[in-house]
Amino acid sequence: MYPDDLKYTSEHEWVRKPGDAEGSVRVGITHFAQEQLGDIVYVQLPAVGDEVTGGQACGELESTKSVSDLYAPLTGRVVARNDELDSAPERINNDPYGAGWMFEIVPEDPGAFDGLLSAADYRSQVEG
Repeated sequence: MYPDDLKYTSEHEWVRKPGDAEGSVRVGITHFAQEQLGDIVYVQLPAVGDEVTGGQACGELESTKSVSDLYAPLTGRVVARNDELDSAPERINNDPYGAGWMFEIVPEDPGAFDGLLSAADYRSQVEG
């Protein structure tokens, strides 16, 4: 449910290294987050070129239950976004760690990735 090859945030984002662009990391929300939100019907992602700040809101997820902020896991520049989510936001519910990825950033501090939560630490947070 929480792949060991990913890093996590306490705001329920996952981060995969590397992303497709050189020096980038790929970002999405966890299985736990999508389950809590319910059926996601709309996604507002940061634009390519946007500067995002770790821990700050950078988009929104709207579900049948509520609207929730999407947080940047790291400070950096957005270099890619999953435009397929514009017409198919349900990909997040169906495949949060694959086709439901959201955006990629090039971190300002590449070492900050190592400071994110491990799968075991994140699992303890959500199950504890």
